Amino acid sequence: MTKRLDIVFLGLSLSSSWGNGHATTFRALIRGLKAAGHRVLFLERDVPWYANQRDLADPDFCELAYYSNVGEMIDAYAHRIRRADAVIIGSYVPEGVSVIDAVADLQPRRLCFYDIDTPVTLAKLERADEEYLALRQIPLFDTYFSFSGGKVLTRLEQRFGARKAEALYCSVDADRYRNTGETFRWDLGYLGTHSADRQPTLERLLIEPARRLPHFRFVVAGPQYPEDIDWPANVQRIEHLPPSEHAGFYSRQRFTLNVTRADMIAAGWSPSVRLFEAAACGTPIVSDFWRGLDEVLPHGEALIVARQPEDVVKALTEIGEDARRSLAEAAKARVLKDHTGLARARQLAAALEDLPERSARTEPMIQSLSA
Repeated sequence: MTKRLDIVFLGLSLSSSWGNGHATTFRALIRGLKAAGHRVLFLERDVPWYANQRDLADPDFCELAYYSNVGEMIDAYAHRIRRADAVIIGSYVPEGVSVIDAVADLQPRRLCFYDIDTPVTLAKLERADEEYLALRQIPLFDTYFSFSGGKVLTRLEQRFGARKAEALYCSVDADRYRNTGETFRWDLGYLGTHSADRQPTLERLLIEPARRLPHFRFVVAGPQYPEDIDWPANVQRIEHLPPSEHAGFYSRQRFTLNVTRADMIAAGWSPSVRLFEAAACGTPIVSDFWRGLDEVLPHGEALIVARQPEDVVKALTEIGEDARRSLAEAAKARVLKDHTGLARARQLAAALEDLPERSARTEPMIQSLSA
């Protein structure tokens, strides 16, 4: 690091992990930035559904402030935004289009976007859905940091007009995600908020194997699952699991299941934070498949790819303890080397330091979505 950076984030949530994966992603990254010597202010919209479910209201690794509307935020923090070394606006920020315009008008030294939902964002833009980001705004950012890598970055630059697109995968806080040594309670578990596009995979790779293995134990943790799901008797449900309990949850599983959103499967190169959390805890992973997965955790070496219920049943009944531990250790080694919050923070800081401060620019040509 050549200098201590002063960074302002405007994100969906840092204070509450309820029903979203943004909070844990931001927490690991910003803890890493703190450890690397940087200063962070996180601005969060004060909304009741997160205010009532806060599990980190007063972080010790950054300054966290809430705002009620865009005008109030600009009035209170314009000076911080202007003097910061970089301002990074996240995806799914309430009134995101207005937030981006208001912050851009302040001409911060460096303005970036961190898309923790890149495949979803691009699918929305293809439908002319500009819920939290307008197509015209993409060229405003000096760098478009993307949750997805690979060919998605080329698409962002060539089709959507990004000046520079760079992968910034999620990461794990290695100090908080480690094996707790607790006794196994479940043979296979899953942690994730319900979504309609993930549910068929969960049915295929956990619920059906549970029916076929009635003497094995399964668990699904996460909110918003419909009441009409026919859960087998050997599947335990946990409505919400705060991050403070994630490590213990993973440590009590012989295997854990990773299920990917449809848009992220289509895009590829979009590892979930759950992959990194489970690996850091030394829990072997069974995952659906998407392009780029082998570049993160190779199949057969660091995880098991499952496409059908039979693949899960085979993993649970035929993989011996030595092989199970070998899978876990290979994944853990890769994640602790390349995918911790500190590693990601260093990557972000280096990218920001490489950016010159803003000056007069010529707007790049945006290719029409209808082309």
